[in-house]
Amino acid sequence: MYERDIRRQVESDHHGAIVAIDINSGDWVVADTVLGAAERLRERQPEATDVWSVRVGHRAVYSFAGTSVRSDAG
Repeated sequence: MYERDIRRQVESDHHGAIVAIDINSGDWVVADTVLGAAERLRERQPEATDVWSVRVGHRAVYSFAGTSVRSDAG
């Protein structure tokens, strides 16, 4: 869902931000933190139980080392 529907809408302006997605409704929000994204999504979808989070431009929400998957070359 993220790759297919959301990534193009957020990648250029929200690199490093968190996207929280309600898998059942398809509704999603962007915030600076996981907690902030979860709270914003809960305001819009109080019954959401299947929530998936991703950090824009990264393979995982948190990492100990590594780099972003973003490519600035074109």
